[in-house]
Amino acid sequence: MATVIEIGSLISRDPEIRGGRPCIAGTGVSVRRIAVWHNMGYTPEEIVSNFGHLSLAQVHAALAYYYVNKAEIDADVEAEEREYDTLAAQHRR
Repeated sequence: MATVIEIGSLISRDPEIRGGRPCIAGTGVSVRRIAVWHNMGYTPEEIVSNFGHLSLAQVHAALAYYYVNKAEIDADVEAEEREYDTLAAQHRR
């Protein structure tokens, strides 16, 4: 008999891991990172092949979380991009 895994157990938040951002449970891989790769055009299968320790179910759970919380994750990505641009501009001076 197959082990039943509750989908809600696949994503977790811990203030000690990635600043409390949602991550695939038991890993340091953030939902944001999966979403960025997905938005770059990578398929779930390609993401799994790039992160050898993730299962297809974990990637799909991260994408489901992303689409349910898209505004939050997209805002986090945009904030990090702005911060990067600011820091890069400061170092070019």
